[in-house]
This record gives sequence, C-alpha cells and structure tokens, in this order.
Amino acid sequence: MTQTPYVTAPSPSGRDGIVVTGLRRSFGDVHAVRDMTFTARPGRVTALIGPNGAGKTTLLLMLATLLAPDAGTLSVAGHDPVTSPGAVRRATGWMPDVLGSWNALSVRRAIETTALLYGMTAERARERAEELITLVSLEDIASAQTRSLSRGQKQRLSLARALVHDPSVLLLDEPASGLDPAARVALRELVRGLARDGRTVLVSSHVLAELEELADDAVFVEQGSTVSAERLARAASSARPWRIRTTGSPELLPQALADLQVPAAAVSTVGDSLLVAVSGEDSAADLLAGLVHRGVRVSTFAPAVGDFERTFLDLDRHSDPAERSGPGGDGPLDPHTGDVR
Repeated sequence: MTQTPYVTAPSPSGRDGIVVTGLRRSFGDVHAVRDMTFTARPGRVTALIGPNGAGKTTLLLMLATLLAPDAGTLSVAGHDPVTSPGAVRRATGWMPDVLGSWNALSVRRAIETTALLYGMTAERARERAEELITLVSLEDIASAQTRSLSRGQKQRLSLARALVHDPSVLLLDEPASGLDPAARVALRELVRGLARDGRTVLVSSHVLAELEELADDAVFVEQGSTVSAERLARAASSARPWRIRTTGSPELLPQALADLQVPAAAVSTVGDSLLVAVSGEDSAADLLAGLVHRGVRVSTFAPAVGDFERTFLDLDRHSDPAERSGPGGDGPLDPHTGDVR
C-alpha cells in the first residue's frame, strides 16, 4: 500500500464532502471536542483514528445532526447540520456502533420500514430492500426476525439501513465489529466501491490494520483535538520495526546485522523472525541490500506494523500534555458502558 496522506486541514475541493473547522463541544465542564479541523473528500475513505475518549463519537453525532456544536463550523455535502439538518440527513447515511432495530420485524421489513421513513413509496421500498439484502449478503436471513440476529448480522443490517436512501456521505462507526474474517473482506470491498462511486466515507474503527487496507486518508485525534501536522510529521519519521525472516543458515542474519552496525537494542526476536527498528524506507532498502550482499537468504522483509498503527503508537508514546490536554477531562461518559466517548 502506498503511504497514506494524513489530513489535518480543509481544502477548497472539500465542499461537497465533510469540512470541519475549529469545532468544539462541551458537556458542562467536560470538553469532549476541543478543537477539530479537517476535511473528508468525496470519492475517498477517510479514517478517523484516536483512543477512547478522543471525541470521535461526539464528532460523529454532530455530523449526523444529533448534537449541536458549541463553536466552529460544519459542512456535510455542502449543508450545515445546525441550520439545515433535514438536508444533511437526506445526504447522509449514519451507521452508529450500535443501532437498535425493531425486534419483531424481519430483516426485509426493517429495511423496507427505513425506506418508507425516507419517503419512498411502498413499491420502491420493497425494491430497495431486495437490492440491499443482496448488496450486504443478508439473503439467508432476510425473513428472520431481527431479534435473532448475531452481532455481525446486525451490523450488516445497520449498513443496509444507512444506505437505503443512496446517500452521498457515509458516517461509519466501528462497521466491522462482530464480523467474521470473510465478512470483513466483503465489507472492505463494498466500502471501497461506494467511495469509487463518488461518496464521501468517514469511518471510525479501533482495528488499525483493517483501516490501513481500507482508507485513503486519515485524521488522528486525541483528547478532543485533531493532531497537528508537525506532530504527525515527527511520528511519521520515527523508527518502526521491520520483520525479517530467513532460510538457510540462521546464524548469518545476526552476524550480518552486527557487521552492518545495527545496534543490539534495535533488534528483538519474535518467533522465528527478528524485528529490527528501521528509520524510513530508504534505510530499510539499504538494510535489505546489505543483508543480501552478505549472503543472507531473506524470505520475509516487511514492516511489522502499518503506518496507522506506527503513527498511533508513536503519538501515544511521545504525547506532550501541553499539546493535547486542557481542563475538563476526556469526553462525555457513555451511559451504557461508562466509557468516555
């Protein structure tokens, strides 16, 4: 995968996507969103990355017109969620982490009912339900009551309901939660296809390896603020471990690393591989060339973690309280889990 650009500021081309500028939202003395500024562009999948308590859910609720900001501006598909909530809802498909369903309704009827709520005729609602049942692979359970669905099946139903009105913007909060590996791959292909059709997709997930394969852009947030371009640049330039596996004589690799003056502190063993901390792809290419030149038969040479995970971990490891904190704590408590949002 080519290196993913990190988004920290709006661009003029983002008008019909999502544009967030100087956004703030507090709950009493709790500052959930302190200062967020970014753009999610049409035709691209933008990852929203941050630890628990970073303000991601509060941000998504404001984009979905379910919360009003205290300060700053929002634009979703060219509309303001505060002054034009109806236009935003018509343009937006919202898939929260947990979406309740009508327990006594079948999967098919739940999608039809959602379509009716968007003003479709009964005939068009039935047609749309069949289209979406096929799209998200719910054919085998289309007649089952939603109360009987597994977590992963409910997630697929939630996605179908978010897509029912063919929105131009998608807000996806932990969309792969509960999905098995095959369903995760299918979801990834589906979301990529939706973006290729010109939609703006903003997706939040804690599974960074999955986001790495899905997203074109990334927005990093912590304690209610988007991470500055300067901090992202420092994180991107930090060393990260590369996994090296060899065939043939195992003693050649440690000796070659010593000959190449790789510090012992930069090397660790995991299973049948060595992890070597390397700063940048140029240094990695030089290291590989040096190993091959010394007769090491390298069978695996690749980053042990992706760009997103490396950046996330480095930001967490080297976070500066003066850059990221302020009065009031992390975010509002979720009444169901007790976690900060």
